Amino acid sequence: MRSRACLSFALTLAAAAALPACSDDDNDKLLDDAEYETKAVLTVKGFIEENLDELAAAAIALQAAAPAPDADGWSAEADPAAVSAMKVEWKRARQAYEHVEGAIAVLFPDLDVATDARYDAFIEASPDADLFDDLGVTGVHAIERILWSDAIPAPVVAFESALPNYVPAAFPATEAEAAAFKTKLCERLVADTKAMQEQFKGLALDAPASYRGVIGSMREQVEKIAKAATGEEESRYAQYTLGDMRANVAAGLETYAAFQTWVLTKGAEGEAADAAILAGFERLNEGYRKIGGDALPAVPEGWSSENPTPAQLETEFGRLFSLVEAESDEASEGALVRVMLDSASLLGIEELP
Repeated sequence: MRSRACLSFALTLAAAAALPACSDDDNDKLLDDAEYETKAVLTVKGFIEENLDELAAAAIALQAAAPAPDADGWSAEADPAAVSAMKVEWKRARQAYEHVEGAIAVLFPDLDVATDARYDAFIEASPDADLFDDLGVTGVHAIERILWSDAIPAPVVAFESALPNYVPAAFPATEAEAAAFKTKLCERLVADTKAMQEQFKGLALDAPASYRGVIGSMREQVEKIAKAATGEEESRYAQYTLGDMRANVAAGLETYAAFQTWVLTKGAEGEAADAAILAGFERLNEGYRKIGGDALPAVPEGWSSENPTPAQLETEFGRLFSLVEAESDEASEGALVRVMLDSASLLGIEELP
């Protein structure tokens, strides 16, 4: 087994050459690993850049689709075409963000919070009585909460209305509120997504952020479905959480494809890891394909994620929960997250700090 001194996590072969000297055989392996790593990381960086470009474009289009402010604001009933257009761009932005969430959360934690934090996380510390400005509650879920304010599921309303500092969701009802939505809340999303886009271009992405970042996103799949029982799920207003989860899995598979050739250089152990990872992704995708639409299935009455009954586990929601829980369990032999973590160790990709 190679010593850790012979492993490189840099983006360039020059960085690899700067490591302490090893044996001739180790140097050959080092150069090979560095080449594979460089190609994998650059491929992932290209994928993230494409999605950040798409995210920024969707944010701009969403802002542009917002109606011009008038005396009575706007609503889904009064301005159906505009609201429909904004919803299309919101989903486009959501897909792009969920493709890169694993890396962004690691690289830009403050921008991740401003863009993707949930309503309850924002108001935990302080109230935000203005739904439409660029302070307090911001990002994709702040906009989502307004766009779908006339169709929020009852469990979500029940959860949020019990929170300190809660303010009911609503469409802008005045010219000032409509103007703030367009020029403040939407503009904040445009500014934050452009900041990610620009800052990422010059960033020296590394293997831990690329590979272990997306593993973290896969690990969180179970949290996204578990929170549905209490109305706390992620894209709770648009009922788009399963769409989020599908996008996470697609990004995970895309990221793994960039590292796959490198994994396969590790002999029989690498081949076994590759087969196990692809099988895990297929199990998740097959489970998701069985469910139509982008919403999670209905939660069984009396559901408890910690102690579901056999009958509850036989429902569509229960089967999906069981699948996601199993594949997210890093302690379970053969689970997708477990084998991805094992493959990261096989490649010598360190834990994230």
